[in-house]
Amino acid sequence: MRYGNVVEGLFERRINRFIAEVFIGGANEKVHIKNTGRLKEILQPGVEVLLEYSNNSQRKTRFSLIAAKKNGAWINIDSQAPNKVAYESLKEGKISELGTVDSIQREVTYGDSRFDLYFEKEREKGFIEVKGVTLEHNGIAMFPDAPTTRGTKHVLELIKAAQDGYAAGILFILQMNGCFVFTPHKKMDEEFTNALIKASREGVNIIAYDCIVKTDELFLNQPVPVKLPEGTIDR
Repeated sequence: MRYGNVVEGLFERRINRFIAEVFIGGANEKVHIKNTGRLKEILQPGVEVLLEYSNNSQRKTRFSLIAAKKNGAWINIDSQAPNKVAYESLKEGKISELGTVDSIQREVTYGDSRFDLYFEKEREKGFIEVKGVTLEHNGIAMFPDAPTTRGTKHVLELIKAAQDGYAAGILFILQMNGCFVFTPHKKMDEEFTNALIKASREGVNIIAYDCIVKTDELFLNQPVPVKLPEGTIDR
């Protein structure tokens, strides 16, 4: 996926979940944060950031914060980006675990959840839930960075879908490059971790891919091994 008019800035402070102050061209500007997660390890005072400019006169802010630099590399923090990348990649057959699909739809309801992607290929029908990953420590990518009851609910619904005969998968999109493994963040959310372990036992495909992050672009790169607390899922 590509962004439009992108500029660089220096992060100053986060005012609330949605708004931050950033220096752009030497001027202090209030900007929209395209991610309501904590992002404490990324959004530090003085860090370099990327912002997308909008000329929409109805907006309260002119810029949206989409990426930040950590250890010399960009991390995309746009929470809407993973779904777009996943849709484009699945449509183009770039996710090897899923292969080439015949049709794909976004935001399809099943049970009490609305999954990000629904696909059909040959005689197979399936659901994919996409999770964006921005938390990294020493090359280990982790999710979530805050407790997520909604995320746990999605995983449990995917288990039901798998039991009903659908193909089911959780696709973790690492919004960065350079991580050597993905693992659920058990210390942050043990319920989500346990749900993911149960899902893997019930036939839900747990997949992780990293991304190439450029100043105006984000695209799928390559698979990253998934390690659950009980071991590594074979690819």
